[in-house]
Amino acid sequence: MKVLFRGGQIIDGTGSAPVVGDLLIEDDKIIKVGGVIEGDFDKVVDCTGLQVCPGLIDAHSHNDFFYDRDDAEMFYKPFLEQGITTQITGNCSFSPFGIEEDSAYKDKVGGGLFHAVKPGSFKEFKERAKGRLYVNMVPLIGHGTVRISISGFDPAPLTPEQIEREMKLVDEAMEEGAFGGSFGFMYEPGMYAEKDELYAFAKEIAKYDGIVTVHPRACSKVALGYPLFGTPPHIEMALDEVIDIMEKSKCRMEYSHLIFTGTSSWPSIDPMLKKFHDYNEKGYKIAYDNYSMTYGASVITLALPPWYLALSEKDRKKKSTLLKLKAMIFATKKLLGLDWCDFTIAYISDNHKEYEGRIISEIAKEEGMSAMDMYLKLVDLSNAQGRIYVDKYYNDEHIRRLMEDDLSIFMTDAWVEEAGVQNGAAFQCFPYFFVRAKKYGIPVEKVVRKMTGETVDRFRIKERGYLKEGYRADITVIDFDNMSVDISQPSLKPEGIKHVYVNGTAAVENGSFIKAHTGEVLLK
Repeated sequence: MKVLFRGGQIIDGTGSAPVVGDLLIEDDKIIKVGGVIEGDFDKVVDCTGLQVCPGLIDAHSHNDFFYDRDDAEMFYKPFLEQGITTQITGNCSFSPFGIEEDSAYKDKVGGGLFHAVKPGSFKEFKERAKGRLYVNMVPLIGHGTVRISISGFDPAPLTPEQIEREMKLVDEAMEEGAFGGSFGFMYEPGMYAEKDELYAFAKEIAKYDGIVTVHPRACSKVALGYPLFGTPPHIEMALDEVIDIMEKSKCRMEYSHLIFTGTSSWPSIDPMLKKFHDYNEKGYKIAYDNYSMTYGASVITLALPPWYLALSEKDRKKKSTLLKLKAMIFATKKLLGLDWCDFTIAYISDNHKEYEGRIISEIAKEEGMSAMDMYLKLVDLSNAQGRIYVDKYYNDEHIRRLMEDDLSIFMTDAWVEEAGVQNGAAFQCFPYFFVRAKKYGIPVEKVVRKMTGETVDRFRIKERGYLKEGYRADITVIDFDNMSVDISQPSLKPEGIKHVYVNGTAAVENGSFIKAHTGEVLLK
């Protein structure tokens, strides 16, 4: 089928200024780009006054956990309506593959954040995904998943023999075409891994010239994975840990969702950005991705230290334990520049919808409790599985600075929730980048570059991210001048995403979603 995109401003993903012209695709390939294209076509899409771009790429996603569900459409529709055609998946140490066939811990895959319908090998994932995908996926193997396969959430160090079993799982995924791997140092079980295990994982990825993405151990000035006093800002120590692994393994690194949680963390922006650039000048490949939102989603146990999570339920209830815990959280909160008013409840349970969309300090006041006790009550009510939104990741000027930095690319790190308050990033994140670009005077081609060609170059994805003859026909047509979002309504569809094609098939036409399973698992 030949489809002509007529008379749009061609933004090719290189960062070059738009040029008015036509673009022709046939089936799933781009046939011709630019100029006036004559001939017979099955379909003509009028793009006058619009921008014709490569399909937008979400550099950090977890949507590989929803593709094989009966209700999968609800999890992908909002991303296509943002113009996203490809997502980097398997981040924060969690992938739905990388688990031994006879593992006793399959139910723990996803770390409590996600649930894999049928966890297994990477080869099984590829086969199972055929014909089911709404978007393309660029898969990474999660360190958390391979560790779960071996020992579940056991905090004990792995033996050399167990690490070897982990590496066999990594090898299987990389040999079958995965693009790399991921760490999640704030989550179980990744938080328990010792250096020998971390080095081994990164070195195994490096053997295949893969990339490693890292959810660092701290995204704030203080974090409960480090001593509270007598250290540099923990967010900077976390970057040093990532750099140490990079230096030891020689792997390419992507620092996931660079944020600076809490006002006391904001002075770390300058030294951290300098360190990123310094290491690139030394010849290392390390960069980062970021949000357009000032808040993000996390688990309700975010404020709990690893030593507390490792305790039995009985030991957690001891008076001495609670005194120690409360003292640590109180000190941490003060040092962070965050307070309980910065934590909004997304979901506790189906039996406690009254807490959804409300901040912890307000709930505590209403129930006549201290905010600390209210928080611990909510943890218990949710069986430690609740979800929250944390504010003060940045301010608007920080986002502008990151958008303009050469080492940033863009991501959502969001998923559609089955219950509770939705994360606006799942519905509006990429259009909000465009809205911000208009406000800040950033040329549209520079924003598109970070969402397409720059992301493709970083992850080394073939035949995507650029409008070039012979490349795959992932196309997003936007109306930059009329792009708009309403962040006060998180699940509201944005305005300005006109047409979206995935592998040559329309998924959004004239702003309306069309059901189509034309996404693919992309291979390295």
